[in-house]
Amino acid sequence: MNYREESLKKHAEWRGKIETKVRVPVDSRENLSLAYTPGVAEPCLAIQKDVEKSFDLTRRWNTVPVITDGTAVLGLGDIGPEAGMPVMEGKCALFKAFADVDAFPLCIRSKDTEEIIRTVKLLAGSFGGINLEDISAPRCFEIEKRLKAELDIPVFHDDQHGTAIVTAAALINALKIVGKQLESLKIVINGAGAAGIAIARFLLDMGVKDITLCASKGIICEGDTRVNPAQQEIAKITNRSHLTGVLADAMKGADVFIGVSVANCVTKEMVASMAKNAIVFTCANPVPEISRADALAAGAAVVGTGSSEFPNQINNVLVFPGLFRGALDVRATTINSQMMIAAARGIASCVSDGELSKDYILPYAYDKRAHERVAEEVAKAAVLSGVAKLPAGRR
Repeated sequence: MNYREESLKKHAEWRGKIETKVRVPVDSRENLSLAYTPGVAEPCLAIQKDVEKSFDLTRRWNTVPVITDGTAVLGLGDIGPEAGMPVMEGKCALFKAFADVDAFPLCIRSKDTEEIIRTVKLLAGSFGGINLEDISAPRCFEIEKRLKAELDIPVFHDDQHGTAIVTAAALINALKIVGKQLESLKIVINGAGAAGIAIARFLLDMGVKDITLCASKGIICEGDTRVNPAQQEIAKITNRSHLTGVLADAMKGADVFIGVSVANCVTKEMVASMAKNAIVFTCANPVPEISRADALAAGAAVVGTGSSEFPNQINNVLVFPGLFRGALDVRATTINSQMMIAAARGIASCVSDGELSKDYILPYAYDKRAHERVAEEVAKAAVLSGVAKLPAGRR
């Protein structure tokens, strides 16, 4: 099937992938008076007295906006907010299908960081959490940082942290196959945008000691003024051996390569130069950094990609529905590292030791067990880390 051509036909047929649904009867004078005026005045007054009751008396407790400015949509780049709408609608459909979260696409026609932050803050009282999507780096870092600090509901940039979580889950299981430990790994990440930097920070949180990031200019090293402020900041905690050079230099002797960059930037020779039983995750879409076949031929023991065409798709669809389900269920005020680590371990645990193989290190994106496990583990972690307003198990 030509997915692009068929998808265009289907979108014209569907005319949207989500719709609203009425949850209450409005088919009589009595029912209308309860759902709307005059009866509705009473919950309004209750919320006026205590805004927290907005979670109990409205659908706020289960709603999340998928917010973009259209500047980094899939592999298409800056295509604008309206052009990003099909992706945001699709994400909303996945929220509902996999975790029963009511999500709404909000595409903001602005690239101004302060304007976007102000817009989200003004809308935040309508939602239980905020999902940021497809906002270009480095602005996305400031937008998320500020919103997390200034709002009392979870704020999550999926391109950063969803990608980091599912990559970590894949790594946890790949390490079981090659018999290595997180703490002893030498990891190279190619691509130092939102995803690459978030993956590096998250793997450090999980216990990895040796990570080197590469960008288009080569290896990122502390003190390099050619790179942007976000890259300068991550350089302070990565590449502690102060290696310089290009990607090929970084990959020599590495145990793990993670690509969130561009097509065909890795050669068979570069993979062959890695350590024995190397793990290679090539997540550039639609064309990876190196083909799965070439990576395996060059000696990689486990290969994951960003494509559904091959085994081991590293897809953040495994993350965001369950993560928000768990956060919303306990009315978490934020999404912290403990919750994200719990999500990664939850995803990894869905592949049993008996199922685990070099061609099956992650559950499939449509495996509802994975979304349920993530929700459970995230809710528990929120409670244990003190950011939950409700106990786990209550919805």
